[in-house]
Formats: sequence, structure tokens, C-alpha cells
Amino acid sequence: MYLKNKQYPIRLATLVFMLIILFVSTAGAAEQLSDRPLEKVTIAYSSISGHMAPLWVTYERGFFRKYGLDVQLVFIESGSTAVKSLMSKEVAFAQMAGAGVVQSRLQGTDVVMIAGFLNTMDYQLMVDKSITRPDQLKGKTMAVSRFGSSSDFATRYALDKYGLVPEKDVTILEIGSQPARFAALGTGKIQAAMIAVPLTLKAKALGFHALADLQMLGLEYQHTGLATTQTLIKSRPDLVRNTMKAYAEGIHYYKTHRAESFTILAKYLKTNDTEVLTEVYQGIGLTLTPQKPYPTLRGIEVMLRELAARDPKVKAARPEEFVDLTFVKELDSSGFIDRLYKTQPVVASREDAGSSPASPVIKEKPKPAPGKEAASIARGASSLPQTYTVTAGDTLSHLAFRFYGSSNKWPQIHQANANTLKNPHYLYIGQQLMIPPDGKAGG
Repeated sequence: MYLKNKQYPIRLATLVFMLIILFVSTAGAAEQLSDRPLEKVTIAYSSISGHMAPLWVTYERGFFRKYGLDVQLVFIESGSTAVKSLMSKEVAFAQMAGAGVVQSRLQGTDVVMIAGFLNTMDYQLMVDKSITRPDQLKGKTMAVSRFGSSSDFATRYALDKYGLVPEKDVTILEIGSQPARFAALGTGKIQAAMIAVPLTLKAKALGFHALADLQMLGLEYQHTGLATTQTLIKSRPDLVRNTMKAYAEGIHYYKTHRAESFTILAKYLKTNDTEVLTEVYQGIGLTLTPQKPYPTLRGIEVMLRELAARDPKVKAARPEEFVDLTFVKELDSSGFIDRLYKTQPVVASREDAGSSPASPVIKEKPKPAPGKEAASIARGASSLPQTYTVTAGDTLSHLAFRFYGSSNKWPQIHQANANTLKNPHYLYIGQQLMIPPDGKAGG
């Protein structure tokens, strides 16, 4: 009994010693983990525009570093060049237009879109002061950044909808970035170009005007998103996952920190013009940038249909082949994104809550309060018939609701303007429409 009790202090000391060793080794491992160097990652962006704000904000506010990434941003002027950089592994990710991803994929690359930040067109077709109708573009020169880019797609799409043939009716030049297109418009080298915020305000101030607002078409289109390669996804899924987590937090910050976001936008857009920054922030950041950045499958399908008209081989392609939804679905299904907005919801944002992953967030005109809505419609109906001048954002459905109280009555307006309005889906700013009295049908 005496011997057993005598051994107890020895065993206790041994136990304490082992616990100390365990604590030291665990602390050392934790220290090594915290001191582990950040992983260097290069991310490209392909334009100087408000579309790139999710990347700029995520980088400037340190969300990449939060997830172990030491990110270097590089500006690569066009999507086609950005794709080449992805394939050569010069960059790991590229925030770029979907057109470059679609076309490179059709050529056999393994580039895919893993997130969608702008799932519609936000271009305005800015034209020379002498042009007031689409048919007046005949014989004129337009500019795009590069053939195959989003500005090229938007230009050709608009020309097609207005019955004009590229290279036959209108000359198209490759000029470069949006500032370069704007400069060419200003010097008279070209007579029209697709221009986006923030240069639309400046163009209008100089006397140019918007012939069409591409949002008026109401189309889904994979304008801007995050691209990478399937090779990287397979070999480094955690890198892709951490990048997407950082982006999700960056988008949330962008939508919930107006003043700080203005500062970042001002830095990259190189302007302190409050009106311009407000247009970018509200028109793109709050309205069009989705909280859950799914790419738009329907938007990619639209792009494929346009390409198939020129290349029948494209008809066999499916939108799902151009995206990898794995990581945004993970963030969505796990509640990661929802938790961000529960703690700090977005104010004055028209978000796509409850929409399908492929649904766009299309900017809509604000609707009047319910009590005033009926009175407004009644006043409009009582003044008919009348001539109406199309403005940015108008569609026949909007006008039918405004004047008749039912968007389903748009065929009445189309029929009344059948001689000048060949396609009911494609209006142009400044177009004169006759709004007939309500025939009471189609309500």
C-alpha cells in the first residue's frame, strides 16, 4: 500500500509532463497554420466598367486574404485575350464577358463560367446627333472592342433586330476598350457604339444620344461573370471554393456599404463625379448584381442561338456545357449567402430573391403606390388617343399597363403602329408611337 501511494506523485508528474508536451506541440501546429503564407493567385478583369465592381470590392476590402489568398489583379483588355491567359495558366480566374467563354468553349477549350455578376445587357447604343432612327445607321461606322466580345455581340444583335446587316449596311471596327470607343465617337471617327455606365452620362452631356437601351429588349444574356478552367477546378477545388466565398462576401459588402463602395469605384473608374458613381452603384450594383451569383443558362442559350444562325454546328451545344454551378450551389444550399444578408440586409435593392438560378435581375421602372396606380391609369386612358415618345426601359407591355391597366393588351399598341413598328419587341429611344383608345380586349 505504501509503495502504491509512493508511485502516485510520479505518475501524476508524468501525466502533467505529457500534457505540457501535447499543448506545446498543438500550439506549435496552430502557430504554423496561422503563419502559413497566403496562396498567390492572379485574377484578370477585362474592362474598366462598373461590371467589374464585385472583383474590385472583394480585393480592396480584404476578403480574398480572409480566405487565404494573396490576389494580384491584372487588367487584360479583351475577353479573347483573357481566355488565352487562362489557358496558359498565367491567370487562375478571369472576370470577363460570357461571349469570350462561349466562343472559346465552342473551339474546344475547357474554360467555363462559375459565377454570373451581370446577367443581362446594360449597354446603350450611343449615336451621332444626326441619327434619330435605326435605319439612319445605314452607311455609318460603329465600333466594338474586339470581334467576338460582348460589345460586338450586342452591336450585331441590335443591328439584326433593327433589320440591318453588319458589314453590308454598317461598317464595324475593332477599336478597343470602352474609353477608346467613346473617344472615337467624340472625334467623329465612328457614328455609333455600345456604351455602358459610367460614360453614358458624359456622352449625353456632349450631345450624343441613346438610340436604344439594350435593357429594353428584356433579354437574359451572360454579360459578365467569373471564368476559370475545368483543369483548375479538378486539381484545386478548395482554391475555387475559397475564391467564391470571398466573392460572396465582397458582393454583400458592395451592396451594404455605399460610401466605401463609392470610394473603390472612384479609384478604378478614375472619377469623383457623384452622379456617375451613383448611376454605377444603383443601376448596376444594387439593381443588376445578384446576391447569389448564378450564371444565366437562358442567357447563354440566347447567345448560342445567335451563333447558330451563322454556324449550324453550334445548334448541338447545350448551355450547361459552358458553366460549372458546383460552387455557387454549395454556397447557396449551405446557407452561406443567406446568413450574410440576414445580419445586414441590402437597403433599396431589387434582388432576385426566390428566382431560379437562371433568372435575370432586370431593371424595372418604379411602380406607383397602389392607391395612385388606378388613378394614374385612368388619367392615361382618358387622354387617348395620343402620341407617345419611347424612353429608356420602355416595352409595349409596360405601356399597355400604363395606359390600359393590363400588360396583356400590348397587341393593341402594336396593331395601331403596324406600319412603323415591324417587331413589337424592339423599340428605340425617341420612337413615336400612337397609343389608341382601349379596345377592352385582352384584359
